[in-house]
Amino acid sequence: MLNPNKMELPPVFPFIIAVVAMCIIIGSVVLAFGETTDHDIARAIFKAEGGLKAEYLFGIRSISYETPAQAWQYCLNTIRNQRIRHSKHTCGLTYIECLSNRYCPLNAKNDPKGLNQNWLSNVSYFLKEGN
Repeated sequence: MLNPNKMELPPVFPFIIAVVAMCIIIGSVVLAFGETTDHDIARAIFKAEGGLKAEYLFGIRSISYETPAQAWQYCLNTIRNQRIRHSKHTCGLTYIECLSNRYCPLNAKNDPKGLNQNWLSNVSYFLKEGN
């Protein structure tokens, strides 16, 4: 039986507090330096591509998906894979510019109206807006 005057914490409790504190500190540092997460980019892409009203969620046309969650995961995979590629080459572009070339290339065959030229500015707008 627990004694209310002598409350004992489970042995894992200090570890949980330390992990939560680290997450708060890291999150604060990330926010302070304006770091953009993959999830931030995916949300910005989602909005730039038209949200739930879009014919192709996240602008994904190259592979089929059955649910918005699956489209979200495909978008995140593209973002993460391109981040890895970008870290391994020198293109002189920012990461988001490099992602733009991969995600929504100019003069693509599936873009006869040239709308891909707006992708970078639209996604950048939603990133700056804070999603």
